Amino acid sequence: MKGALFKDQILTDRERKNLDILEVIRRYGPVTRTEISRITKYNIVTVSNYVNNYIKKDLVVEKGLDISSGGRKPTLVELNSRNCYVIGIDIGPLSVMATLTDLSLNIITKIKKDRPRESMEEVVGKSIELIYEVIEKAQIEAKKIKGLGIGISGIIDAKAGTVRDTDALRGKTAASYISIKNIIEREFGIPTFVGNDATVAAFGEKRIGLDAEIENVLYMYSDVGCGIIIKGEIYAGTGGSAGEVQLNLGAADDLPPELGLFRPGSINLGMVEAGQNAVRQGKETKIGELTENNPDAVTVDLILEAARQGDKLAVDIIDKAGLNIGVRIAYLINLFNPEIVIIGGGMERCGDMILEPIKRMVRRLAFEEPASIVRIIPSRLGENAVSLGAASLVIREIFIHA
Repeated sequence: MKGALFKDQILTDRERKNLDILEVIRRYGPVTRTEISRITKYNIVTVSNYVNNYIKKDLVVEKGLDISSGGRKPTLVELNSRNCYVIGIDIGPLSVMATLTDLSLNIITKIKKDRPRESMEEVVGKSIELIYEVIEKAQIEAKKIKGLGIGISGIIDAKAGTVRDTDALRGKTAASYISIKNIIEREFGIPTFVGNDATVAAFGEKRIGLDAEIENVLYMYSDVGCGIIIKGEIYAGTGGSAGEVQLNLGAADDLPPELGLFRPGSINLGMVEAGQNAVRQGKETKIGELTENNPDAVTVDLILEAARQGDKLAVDIIDKAGLNIGVRIAYLINLFNPEIVIIGGGMERCGDMILEPIKRMVRRLAFEEPASIVRIIPSRLGENAVSLGAASLVIREIFIHA
């Protein structure tokens, strides 16, 4: 595998056909050569030649016969899921997760642990431990693992080779993006790729959760990041940092409040802070009951549970969060005119309680034409979006260079 996942690739004719044909087999298999030809628009001779080559490489296997409409029954083909595996890593703000999948993006096993609060070196060390654990748990031969993708929170500068942590609680840390890639590659001897978590999650949703025909997608990772898919391809910007929808508020403290800056940019849309303040102030709310009046025990899931029990304060917290993120989404809809906006980063767990205020704000602030086209939906991959997206990008490289 050559090239990088997050820079523009000019594919040769053969690479494009590899990607198109193998993606059809992944998405629709078991499938006949005739059906592959119909979907890809490549002639049947070309498809047969390519598929036969994949079979020789043990990338694709034949499986049974399809129902015939007359004459010889056509043979079905599918990916050889027992011969090739990949690993996707999600290095998130709060946790680190390793997921091992086959070529069809079926999850074989995954392990999730809390993210270390220390330096990026500690985070990389924890990631290596998880990779070993997930391989051992899956009982897969190491030689069958063909690549590893990493989605990481923070601002990526591909040219400078850095990932900058934007979590104020951990402090603004700098770590080498290149060293993460090189450390993993040296440790495991497999190609490794690194990208922003929201960007990676967007590709995972596009590849797994949505219809193949959908081309223009935004994935909102709470309100701190946005993955962008344009005409079916990742858009990561010149340096790889595209999609950061938060501002550098540390440099904006002396700016006048009438500027209307978005505050705060946080993984939980400020919901946890609002719940904690309510508990500290002794307000009458089920949030206090569920936490035994311990503000440190407040979580998004607990606020959601209180809202489901009819707690007005909890409902208001979620509603306000939806309105706030809806403002950003309205701007992005006007800018990109997407077909789909996906709500992820954990906020999808709030369901319609957060989707409805988002849609209200979009209807109010976005222009009628793009707002009437777009669909706003919860993430279908949930907590697996980043790790499966990272795995998807590695599989894309495998397909291209088959």
